[in-house]
Amino acid sequence: MFAVVEIGGMQFEVKPNEILRVPLLKGNPGEAVEFTNILLGDDNKGVKVGEPFIAGTIKAKILEHGKDEKVLVFHKKRRKGYRKLNGHRQHFTKIEITDIKFGASRAKKSKTKDVELTQLEGEDNGS
Repeated sequence: MFAVVEIGGMQFEVKPNEILRVPLLKGNPGEAVEFTNILLGDDNKGVKVGEPFIAGTIKAKILEHGKDEKVLVFHKKRRKGYRKLNGHRQHFTKIEITDIKFGASRAKKSKTKDVELTQLEGEDNGS
């Protein structure tokens, strides 16, 4: 059983009891989080592909928050003697996937609106 889920604008392939490092999430260590943006899923009965999402939830537990290794950003303009070095450390959240459940397919939102056509009073097309 696995699923492809969107977390923090990135896509991750997840399996039960798997530990992942994802972009920083709100919440404290030990709290449970739930994700509903499931793009693809396999429940050992067949693969389900979302249009764009499939119904279901992925439950996870926050293990810890932290910072990644430093990413160096180097700027240089050739032949000018200009060099500049910057860097930053991305924040991350380590989560453990506890449960994956798929539900019935989501109903698509209708893009068409029901519009009532009414005739204007006093308008006569015969004259």
